[in-house]
Amino acid sequence: MKAAVIYQKGELPQYVDFPEPTIQNDNEILVTVKAVAIKHFDKGRAAGTHYSAGAPSASGRVIGGDCVCLLADGTRVYGMGVSGTLAEKATIEKSRIVKLPDGLDDASAAALPNAVIGAAMGLKFKAGIRPGDVVLINGATGFTGRIAVQIAKHYGAKKIIVTGRNQTSLNELLLLGADELIAVTQDDETFKAQLAAIHSATPIDIIIDYLWGHTAEMILACVKGDGSFTNKIRYVSVGSMAGDIIQLSAANLRSVDLQLTGSGLGAWSKAQVRELFSDILPEMFELAAKGKLKVETITVKLADIAELWDMDVANGRRLVITI
Repeated sequence: MKAAVIYQKGELPQYVDFPEPTIQNDNEILVTVKAVAIKHFDKGRAAGTHYSAGAPSASGRVIGGDCVCLLADGTRVYGMGVSGTLAEKATIEKSRIVKLPDGLDDASAAALPNAVIGAAMGLKFKAGIRPGDVVLINGATGFTGRIAVQIAKHYGAKKIIVTGRNQTSLNELLLLGADELIAVTQDDETFKAQLAAIHSATPIDIIIDYLWGHTAEMILACVKGDGSFTNKIRYVSVGSMAGDIIQLSAANLRSVDLQLTGSGLGAWSKAQVRELFSDILPEMFELAAKGKLKVETITVKLADIAELWDMDVANGRRLVITI
């Protein structure tokens, strides 16, 4: 079969012939792959920079962690890969399959799950979102951030504040449910003054953070209390595009009712992951099929993987490989 294969950490994937994967146990099934989204997660694992990354074997490793695929009877599903999924064939877990609605195209179905995982799991399980909450999404102009805005609105957020670098993309978020825009390209004092004014008028309940780094330091400085009673703030780190390390004042933890946590591999319970596949993903696929959850993609062919691996996909779209 044809596949995208990594032979050494950090190198570009190669489009080569590779042996078909074989089923190893009763929870695995062989499928025909139709589409695979390329995420920061996949690139981090391929480069060896993500904390879950392992070393490729001497014979190479097929990359890709999930896919839209066909079962033997032709049923179209989303599946979580056991073998790498950027290939004509892959093995997936029987217990982590979601049947796809007819009205949803392959590319959108492939692009959506990682963003749902990066948004809904944090909002629902880590932040415990409730109708009427005020939500800040730090770094909302990327694909996952855009999905997070829409899911927060779907879950009943009263107000959604978004940050980002690209002003055009920020403006587009107003059409997806955002209420307040804050550009991170402003100087620090202007950024903090704008956020502090918003927080004073409508106290922030939830912060979903895809950037971390210096932006997180500024946000935490803005929500620091002065000794008065405060609302409970649930701060959830999901990504670290602006840096992996921050300086955190102890006063932040003592002066405000702050819950600081993360959402990612290893941070969820088995029951929460089961709910992701049984309830959350099916609901989001249906919303997308009905046009109530907007997904934008760029599709390319598997044969072009090496040339397009480092492609800069702007304006909140997701790169999807079709097979």
